[in-house]
Formats: sequence, structure tokens, C-alpha cells
Amino acid sequence: DDKAFFPTYLAIPLIRHDLSPLAQAAIEDLAGTLDDSSMAALNASVVFEGEDFASAARNHLDSIGFDVAEERSSGFDNGEGFSKEFDSLIRNTKRHLWLTAIALFTATSVGIVLALAVFQVSWVSRAVLYVASLLQTIPSIALLALMIPIFGIGMLPAVVALFLYSLLPIIRNSVTALVTVDPVLRRVATAIGLTRYDEIRYVYLPLAMPAILAGVRTAAVISIGTATLAAFIGAGGLGDPIVTGLALNDTSLILQGAIPAAVLAIATELVFEGIERALIPRHLKVLEEPT
Repeated sequence: DDKAFFPTYLAIPLIRHDLSPLAQAAIEDLAGTLDDSSMAALNASVVFEGEDFASAARNHLDSIGFDVAEERSSGFDNGEGFSKEFDSLIRNTKRHLWLTAIALFTATSVGIVLALAVFQVSWVSRAVLYVASLLQTIPSIALLALMIPIFGIGMLPAVVALFLYSLLPIIRNSVTALVTVDPVLRRVATAIGLTRYDEIRYVYLPLAMPAILAGVRTAAVISIGTATLAAFIGAGGLGDPIVTGLALNDTSLILQGAIPAAVLAIATELVFEGIERALIPRHLKVLEEPT
């Protein structure tokens, strides 16, 4: 940049207070070892020669006589590394579950209430399902990006996007189940004098419960998978190590987010299976069993 087209940037190192003293000492040893020409050469080795980030950094450290193995053997990479990785996993998992739980609870509440409000008017229920379907067709990363101008970055836009993504399976299953309740049972409920509230409580909801829970179950799995993309808008969660691993071409970092996310999805399936067993009336279970 001999014409000074780009602004001059002066790097300032920032170090956390809880960083290991050995790590701080290693960073201090590396101070002043990179100049503009060295940085340009390292960038060129990655962009033009196909070298990965880790190899380029390792080659630079070797060229300046920095012994990574020696630093690790001296305690730089002792048990503290595993402890911090575990703490990071727990923190990311909690954030992931928090994002999913808020979005799923809100979507379930809104979806079921909305289905109960519109299922008896066919054109209204079709319109609601059409709008929910349109939201589902938007790619998840695009929907998250659309939330940024409205809600900024962080948890709020991620929760809103997950909420919108979860609505369709919940509303569709709920409306379908409520509409297909046996007309004979509805006439019987009217004949014995049940109020509108009693009909919903004792006839519609118990009979529709299997399909409603199936919709919530589907929405939960979708939310867990989509929440990994929330890291792109600063919401955290298990997507953080995935995004970082992709940027650094680090497979171990990618797996630190991908494996727990897959385990969460499987665990969610098992939890909802238990909930269905507990909430679905026994006579409906008998009807569902194959003969």
C-alpha cells in the first residue's frame, strides 16, 4: 500500500485477567515477531498456496525459533486446557438450550392458542398456515440476517427467528388434529350440553394431543439445529465453536459444537417420547397400536 490508500492500523494486544501466566509469557515472547512483510507472506501461503492456518502459524513459529512443544511441556498446555474446553462446552450448551427453550415455549403457546382460535373457520386457518409456511421457506441463515436490522445482534434476534421457524409444525399439526376430530364426538358433546370451553378441554385437546405433541417435537428438533447458526449473529451457543472451527479450519473445534448439538437433538426426541407416553390418554394409545 505505497499510496496509503488503506488506513493504518496499530494493533494493541488485549489479554484477559484469567489467562494463564504461562500463556501471557508466551504471548510476550512473540511480541514484535511479525512485521508487514511476514504477515503478507503468511497470508499468501494460505490464500495462494493452499496452506491451512495452523500450518502457516506453525511454520512461522518454527522460523523464529519458538518451540511450541517446549512451551506445552513447561505447563502451557496442561490440564487447564481441558478444563477450559469443558467449561466452554457447558456454557455453550446452556446458552443453546436457553435459546431453544425460550423460542419453543413461546411458539408452542402462540401456536396452540392460534390454532384453537382459527381451526373452525377454514379460510382463516388456511391463511394462517400459508403465512407460517412462507416463513418456513426462508433459509434459516437469511432469516437470522433479516432480524439484525430490526433487533440488532445477540440473543433477541436469534430467539425471534427460532420462534418464527417453530410456528409452522406446531400450528399445522394442531389445526389438522382439531379439524379432524370425529364429528360424531362433537355432536355428542353438544348434545350433552358441554360449553365451548368444556368441548375444547375434554374433547378437542385430548383427541388432538398426539398430533400437537408431534408438532412440538418437530419444532424442538428444528430449533436445536437452527440455533447452531445463531452464532453468526452473536447469540452464542454450540454454533460458536463450529463457526470458529470453520474459520480456522480446525476439525476438533467444529466437532466440539457439532457432536453436542447432535446429542441434544437425540435427547430431545427421547424426552418428548417420554412426555407423549405420560400425557396421551391410554385409550388413544390402544387405538394407535397396530393390530
